[in-house]
Amino acid sequence: MIRVFVYIGLLSLFSFQAPSNKMVDEKKPPNIVLIFIDDMGWGDVSFNNSAVDYTPNFLWLANNGVQLNNFYVSQSVCTASRASILTGCYTNRVGLSGAMDHKSKVGLNPDEVTIADMLKANGYHTAAYGKWHLGYQQQFLPTSQGFDEYFGIPYSNDMWPYHPESPNYYPPLPLYENEKVIDTITDQSWLTTTLTDKATHFIEQNKNEPFFLYLAHPMPHVPIYVSEEGKDKTGKGLYADVIHEIDWSVGEVLKTLRENNLEENTLVIVTSDNGPWLSYGNHAGSTAGLREGKGTSWEGGVREPCVMYWKGKLPAGKVFDQPAMTIDILPTIWAVTGSLLHEKKIDGINIWPYLTGKKKGLNERPLFFYYNKNDLEAMRWKNWKLYFPHTYRTMEGQPQGKDGKPGKYKYIKMEKPELYDLSKDPFEKNDIASTHKTIMSKMQKMAEGIRDQLGDDLMGRKGTENRSPGRIE
Repeated sequence: MIRVFVYIGLLSLFSFQAPSNKMVDEKKPPNIVLIFIDDMGWGDVSFNNSAVDYTPNFLWLANNGVQLNNFYVSQSVCTASRASILTGCYTNRVGLSGAMDHKSKVGLNPDEVTIADMLKANGYHTAAYGKWHLGYQQQFLPTSQGFDEYFGIPYSNDMWPYHPESPNYYPPLPLYENEKVIDTITDQSWLTTTLTDKATHFIEQNKNEPFFLYLAHPMPHVPIYVSEEGKDKTGKGLYADVIHEIDWSVGEVLKTLRENNLEENTLVIVTSDNGPWLSYGNHAGSTAGLREGKGTSWEGGVREPCVMYWKGKLPAGKVFDQPAMTIDILPTIWAVTGSLLHEKKIDGINIWPYLTGKKKGLNERPLFFYYNKNDLEAMRWKNWKLYFPHTYRTMEGQPQGKDGKPGKYKYIKMEKPELYDLSKDPFEKNDIASTHKTIMSKMQKMAEGIRDQLGDDLMGRKGTENRSPGRIE
């Protein structure tokens, strides 16, 4: 398929425009490394949680790069989150939601333009290693979405015959190399180390040309495994060992960049696709006090650890407090690489000038959080978080899961809108909707704008700008 890229600027809600992308030396476009970790919680890294003392490489990144303290996903679930980070769109715009499995007949439409598509058109070599989860049929695989190479699994690592609640519902978990299934997986202890080896080899092989590396670790999504070398490294249990091994992986990528003199020409971005899967108890991560987790629009589900590092280009040790989202990754990469932007509308903006301190005011832009298909559950504007009536799940007061067996959620129906001031109440304990009617009214009007575009199933609203996913005939 031939894709046409046309620069038209960013078409983003509320008139945010990307600045000119003349900041890059066109002779030496920077490499991009995007590490996307599955189900890693806000409190799973030491720079967010003092109880964690086994993530030295994450801490090094935070001390030498920019820590995004209010960084979000648009939906706190696997497929939807990945669609947003790779396309720059709210996942509802590109027609995807939830977490697809082996029976899914849809995938990311090949007509959408991913980060890999954009960079490949600019002469980059591109590779995806790890979890994909945007469609397993050939037309939806990474090699049909702008990636030259792919090695990994097509969906979540619990979608296999050993699922604790649905044994034998899933077929054997396939391992792909490019478009071919080369094996099925019965043991996952080698995944993190092998994917790391693939990533570092790719860097070494492409050190003389611009490259885009997308390393999407399948863990700490359950079932959790660690290599023989990684066992009992922390003395704090299997989950901590898994996080420690992912931290090691990040360190290996950084070391490879350093050894090949690539640090000063590489932007590294590390974040997570959603918060921890709390029903799994001791096999789930930490939110460090943020409310709820994966599968909700509360802070523990959608607010993720995120660090960006580029030696000499980004300020070292900066904590960036303005809200940003995975939809901003594509347009930011567009700006720093001097690539051409496609003609399709996206929702993200270039946040580079804000990260470097050249611009302020990013918090003026509203961000919207969907979950459960096209239900608009919440939004953030400035320091305010507004929730619209919906039903959410919680483990509060429920028996916890243990050792790979999940507990059972209970479901709570929110009957009326709730408002929280995250600057004073980051753990969302005090609903102040009754005393802030003006703020509520302003935010409701902003929400109407996105409902006009993308709809809202909770209100029976159809959008006018939803695009179709790819479908199997």
